[in-house]
Amino acid sequence: MSGQSSAGFETMLGKLVVDHGLITDEELQQCSNEVLATRDEGDVGTLEDALIEHDFVTRRQLDRLRREFEANKSQKQIPGFKVLKKLGAGAMADVVLAEQKSLGRMVAIKILPKKYSEDREYVRRFYEEGKAAAQLNHANIVQAYDVGQAGDNHYFVMEYVEGSTVFDRIKEAKRIPEDEALNIMIQSAKALQHAHEKGLIHRDIKPKNLMLTTNGTIKVADLGLARKVDDVELAQAEKGKAYGTPFYISPEQIRGALDIGPQADIYGLGATCYHMITGRVPFNGKNPSEVMRRHLSATLTNPDDLNPALSPGFCQVVEKMLEKDRRDRYESTADLLEDLQLVQRGEAPHFARPEVDLSSLAVRIDTQAGEAAIPAAVTRRDSQGFANNPLAMASFVANIVLVIIVIILVALMA
Repeated sequence: MSGQSSAGFETMLGKLVVDHGLITDEELQQCSNEVLATRDEGDVGTLEDALIEHDFVTRRQLDRLRREFEANKSQKQIPGFKVLKKLGAGAMADVVLAEQKSLGRMVAIKILPKKYSEDREYVRRFYEEGKAAAQLNHANIVQAYDVGQAGDNHYFVMEYVEGSTVFDRIKEAKRIPEDEALNIMIQSAKALQHAHEKGLIHRDIKPKNLMLTTNGTIKVADLGLARKVDDVELAQAEKGKAYGTPFYISPEQIRGALDIGPQADIYGLGATCYHMITGRVPFNGKNPSEVMRRHLSATLTNPDDLNPALSPGFCQVVEKMLEKDRRDRYESTADLLEDLQLVQRGEAPHFARPEVDLSSLAVRIDTQAGEAAIPAAVTRRDSQGFANNPLAMASFVANIVLVIIVIILVALMA
């Protein structure tokens, strides 16, 4: 670390330790006076030494403050923006709140940490995220403003969303009520429909990537894993690798399939919805590998087994979204959206219907009819027919009821 950098930290240290609540103003004044007294005596004392000597802070706390100071200092060098505060840190980037000076608006800036700035793959993905987001313009998607480099910093400027995430809402509510979950799902499906129409697959839909504004609007965020459907070169490069978040990843992503399509996002949104309405992820395990194995082969616990308050139609929609074979899921987000809106209106879903094996029902009817015919024929000898055979009468009535049920089901499924 350069002397200039250390001097800058020393100058700001007093304010930093007070702002972080590590010491009081009185304790800071005490240490500052001691430092001045030692310098008058010819010693080169520092505020750091005084703070540690009095056990006001630890060396580890000072190191953490120094790293944060240096990071914030470098972040403030992005031209045209005034960094106000740090909003959070993810696996690949830090996010800060800043003011765009030219327009006077608040923005969020994602900044690639220096440790990743020399990794060509991380840098490529960072810029791909910005380019992917720039292609999308939808009320339910976080808007991209700019992506670029300033000095050592690679940055991505985007819409600032004031609020929380769906993950935060799950932690607060444990189980999100059906009407609220439906609203979240419909907004998210609209966002995905727009992305899919633009040829982009998100590939990392999960509660933490669904921003929830203070007025209840959903904003799909983080396109760091987004991929164009027709990007054959990238698909070949990623073949056999599982990209996504284990709790919400689709089976085809786990297998590293070449042709990842909209059904992968539908599965991720289904897993997210399952978590919202049951309070549990679809599959859990001791480690990511076990979780992903269960996505591939374990039987899903029906949502209404965990939350009996759920409507049958909504459960059917979620179960269809979480089919292991993507051919059994919704063909498109447009179809999914149609079913969600039907359920929201209290109607039965159109695409998610319980499977009925009509052929087995027909066999059952024929079999029962044959069994009922034998006693009926025997008792007919005394010219009393069904009157003297209650069993035959019951079987006959049951058969009639089954025929009526089949006719109704066929009509509903037409």
